[in-house]
Amino acid sequence: MSVTAPIDVLLVEDDPADELITREAFADNKIGNTLHVVRDGQEALDFLFRRGAHTAAVRPDLILLDLNLPKYDGREVLQQIKTDVDLSSIPVVVLTTSSAEEDVLRSYRLHANAYVTKPVDLDQFVSAIRQIDDFFLTVVKLPKARKV
Repeated sequence: MSVTAPIDVLLVEDDPADELITREAFADNKIGNTLHVVRDGQEALDFLFRRGAHTAAVRPDLILLDLNLPKYDGREVLQQIKTDVDLSSIPVVVLTTSSAEEDVLRSYRLHANAYVTKPVDLDQFVSAIRQIDDFFLTVVKLPKARKV
């Protein structure tokens, strides 16, 4: 396994506690990936499409997406990402509290790259975030960001 340069990760998360845990997991990990955070579906789409306050947003290399979001839910955001020619190649990991089979199935039908149920235990949650980070940084070859 070879370690590549740090990547830009977009976390779409409305729960401040889960955001904090994710930030800490990234901060404690060995690679300094940049974590960008948006708190609802509308802000996620604005970030990804570089609208409003996010006109200078970077194109993320990886998206961690909660399903239960205000304004637009994660399923709607996922559908928009995966049907857009410029965004569809960005890996999306659904990271949510839902373990409902319907949510898992629908997320994969919408072309999520992975579905992870958030562990309730704090240490397990941190471990899951680190494993996602490690996997996408050291194992997976990510597409180079397209200049749009």
